[in-house]
Amino acid sequence: MPPDLILGNSSRRFSGITSTLLQVLPHQQQACELAVLGGHHLPKGTPVIGFLEAVFMLRRLSGNDSNVIFHARRNDEMIQALVLKLFSGNKLKIVFTSTAQRHHSRFTRWLIRKMDGVISTCDAAAFYLKRKPQAIIAHGVDSQRYQPATSKSELWKQLGLPGKQGIGIFGRVRKQKGIDILIDAAIPLLKRNPDWSVIIVGEITADQTEFFEQQQQKIKAADLAGQFVFTGKQPFQRIPELFQAMSIITALSRNEGFGLTVLEAMSSGVPVIASTAGAWPEIINSTQTGRIVPIADVAATSRALNELINDSETLEALALQARQKVIDYYTVEQEAAKLLNYFQSLQ
Repeated sequence: MPPDLILGNSSRRFSGITSTLLQVLPHQQQACELAVLGGHHLPKGTPVIGFLEAVFMLRRLSGNDSNVIFHARRNDEMIQALVLKLFSGNKLKIVFTSTAQRHHSRFTRWLIRKMDGVISTCDAAAFYLKRKPQAIIAHGVDSQRYQPATSKSELWKQLGLPGKQGIGIFGRVRKQKGIDILIDAAIPLLKRNPDWSVIIVGEITADQTEFFEQQQQKIKAADLAGQFVFTGKQPFQRIPELFQAMSIITALSRNEGFGLTVLEAMSSGVPVIASTAGAWPEIINSTQTGRIVPIADVAATSRALNELINDSETLEALALQARQKVIDYYTVEQEAAKLLNYFQSLQ
């Protein structure tokens, strides 16, 4: 049986887009026949289709068959889909999801004009599209995979992390992710709070060695090497327990597409301090679910951290409310259902 849906999966590098694909995939599999173009990072048993196989499959479809939807999330996936459509006829409908909060290049705008449908993940990203999206569908997270720890203190000990409580930041170690903002904001606070540590979870690539060394020098100069941990790249399977172990998670990017980290943290029952990048102001739209700070504002970040470090009641209340907001509005089941409803409108 031909698939109803082909999912683009062109990148060998694990990214937020990859995480989104993997979290929504099992729910889409339950609802329709699908195949993935590109086998990177997929769980065992996922239906994978090759390019030529897809061409021949589409050519065999008759006029009475429903259209097949190709969901692209990257430029090269839009290109793959357009070439596939060129060689296989008009039984393919291409949908692109845009998360970028920046003006697209002329080439990307041309690709988007060729799409049969366009989705955006938040109002901020939709603002940058010359062609306005037909739907805004926020990403969701797996609330079973990302759920609060039974005992945060016990998990902290099991992971062998220093101190008793942690401030986490997740993402590749680079300036764009605001790692330096967290370090600068946390240094004076950690001196006054020796039971707290900062845990930086993410890959350190060769091109970011200089940036990493600069951050290390600041930490050493403050004599706080024992309260900062760079974990390096972690397996996808280990990420949930790292979220669960944290008492506060920061997301301080200077620019971001959607930024799934915030939802993963909230679902894990961890309050978030986030910058105004990505969809974060739309997600954390009140002081009941977290704190929003201006981009690259060390002082504001430090004030928000200081408030939560010294107010355990507020910290606990935020954790409960953050988790509930994900359950109400941002589960992966909700995302999958909205995507499939939109795809069906094109078939």
